[in-house]
Amino acid sequence: MRLACSLLMLLLLAGGCSTSVDFQTAGVATEFKSPEGDALYQIGTGDVLEITVYGEESLNRTGLVVRPDGKISFPLVGDIEVGGLTTTQAKDSLEKQLREYIPGAVAAVSVVQLGSLQYYVVGKVNKPGMYNVSKPLTVLQALAMAGGLTPFADESKIIIMRNYGSETARLPFNYKKIKRGLNVEENILLKRGDVVVVP
Repeated sequence: MRLACSLLMLLLLAGGCSTSVDFQTAGVATEFKSPEGDALYQIGTGDVLEITVYGEESLNRTGLVVRPDGKISFPLVGDIEVGGLTTTQAKDSLEKQLREYIPGAVAAVSVVQLGSLQYYVVGKVNKPGMYNVSKPLTVLQALAMAGGLTPFADESKIIIMRNYGSETARLPFNYKKIKRGLNVEENILLKRGDVVVVP
C-alpha cells in the first residue's frame, strides 16, 4: 500500500499540480502558466498559428509555421514578426498592419501546436544535455527524461536558470522535499532556453 501511494504521488507531481503558480525568487516575482490559452506564452520558432480575421474569411489561415527568423507570411501585409510576442501582442500588431487595407479589422491569433521547446539539463544527472520536446514539461518530467539524478546529486539545491532579457532568474527546486509532497509549487513548467542545474 505504501508503494502504491508513493507511485501515485509521483505521478501527480509529474503531471503538475497547478497550471498557475506565483512565487518570489532572486528578487523576481513571476507568474507561471501552461501555454494552452496562456496570454503570457511567447510565440517561438516552429509554433503553428491559426489566424482569423472577422468578416474576411478569405484571409483566415491555419497551419502557419513560425520560421526560424520569427516571422510568418500573411496576405496583404507580407511578413510579420511574431517570434517572442504573446498571442495578444501578435494580434495587435497584425490588426495595426491590416487596418491600412481594411479599416477596423479585428483579428484573432492562437497557437494551435507548439513547436520545439528547447531546454537543458546539466550537472549530476545520468543523461545531461539539450532536449527538444513538442509539449511543455515540468521539472520532474525533464529530470526523468535526463535519466534521473546520480547518487551524488544534491537533491535539495537544484535550480532552474531562466532568462528575462538581460536578467537571469534562479528558480529553486528542492527534489528532496517534493518527493515528500512538499514545495510542489516549484515543479513548474519549463520554458524555452531554461537550464536545469543539478549540483
